[in-house]
This record gives sequence, structure tokens and C-alpha cells, in this order.
Amino acid sequence: MAIVTEMSWDDIADPAFENPARKAWREAVAEIADKAKQTLPECNGRVDSAVKIVLGGDVELQDEGTARVASQSNGQTAYHIVNGSCDCKDYPKAPSNWCKHRIAAGIQKRAYALAKTKLAQLDQASNGTSQPHAEQAQGQPTLDASVSTSALPEAPASVNCHITIEGRQAQVTLRDTDETRLLTRLAALLRQYPLAQPPTEPPNQGAVEPVPDETPYCHLHKVPLKKFSKDGRTWYSHKLADGSWCKGK
Repeated sequence: MAIVTEMSWDDIADPAFENPARKAWREAVAEIADKAKQTLPECNGRVDSAVKIVLGGDVELQDEGTARVASQSNGQTAYHIVNGSCDCKDYPKAPSNWCKHRIAAGIQKRAYALAKTKLAQLDQASNGTSQPHAEQAQGQPTLDASVSTSALPEAPASVNCHITIEGRQAQVTLRDTDETRLLTRLAALLRQYPLAQPPTEPPNQGAVEPVPDETPYCHLHKVPLKKFSKDGRTWYSHKLADGSWCKGK
């Protein structure tokens, strides 16, 4: 029995009862919001406010890619058109301009796609079938990494480094909204895990001393002397051009 195709997506905004569509929607919003908090830790309060706006059904995605976000201020409802920017008073002051309205629009877009994926998987599990590739090509929800695992939003500044902990190398990723603060955090981390220095050898340790050449040499004629032995005696000499012998002396 299929359960997804019988549900209208309008049901996700109906708080009167809990159904699979609304449950998947709330789970998707919570998942995307958690990723937003990890990416922009300084905007956690704004993320919480954005979640309330989204779950209240106050974000309307427009065909041209913008979003119309309703927000309560001093008991009055104001509407903001979000398209990478916002006309609210908090926009210029928010870290990297991520006001609650802009965050709400991002959560709405990503959570809607993620909720569709969750419901499609639930439908497949109910029917005991798997999604054919042909249907995916026709626009059916897929577990595309750009939808289900992308963080909201991208951190303005990030850095990766490798450190050695307990003899094992690990990769650490730091994210922040301010590049100067990010580099300060990186320097503090690297001071905790200094680069291991290779052991140094004492001077001349392991060096091979040259072996002196013990071959006798005639410094007078600049030639080596030849060894001769006879009757228990040993001597060194070399023959000259006139037939005589020189002992190097």
C-alpha cells in the first residue's frame, strides 16, 4: 500500500494532525537547521528563529528563485523578498549577512527537497520496491549529495589541516565567519600539536673515517712501489727506465 502518493504536500503546513508528510517535513527542517548551526555557530539564535518561521508556514518560494518570508515585528507582519540578500534591519549586522529571513529561505528550499526524498524512501519501503533509474531520470527524488548532505549555508572561511594525535594522523576542518578569527583558532590548535621533529644525530655519528692508503709510494718518481719478498725479507721498489731499481729513497 503506497502512503506517499495519497498525501498532499499542503498537509505539511497543517498542524491539526500528524501524518507521514508532516513528520518527514519536521525531520528535514531539523536536520538542515543542525547543519546550519554547525556551519555558522554565531548564528544559532537566528537559525532557531528561522526554524519557527519555516514551521509556521511563513516562507513562500517564488518561481523566479526568490522567497517571500513573513516575519512578526512589534505585533505587525512584515514581508521580505529574499534573493541572496534581505531588506531587514538585521541583514547588515548579521555575520556574513545571514539574517533569520535569509536563513529561513535556505532551510525551506533544502528541507523541502530532503523531505521529498524521505517520503519517497518511506513509500518504497512500504511497497517493498526500489526506485527504478528511469523514474529518477524523470524527476523523482534521489539521494543527491547536493540536496541531502549539503550544509546551510557555506562557511565564509574554512581551513583544513593534518595533526598527529596519539600517533595517528587526523584531518581537522575549522569553519568561521571571520577569516582573522579563523586563523587565530588554527594557530592555537597547531600549538597544541607541534610538528614532530626527527631525531638528530651527534656530530660525526655514523660518519666513516677515511682509510689511509697503505700502499708504499715513491714521491721521487711519483709512482707506487711494488712489494717484493725473498728469504724472509720484504722490501718495496720500482724499476727505472735504465733498468735499475729505486726504493723510493
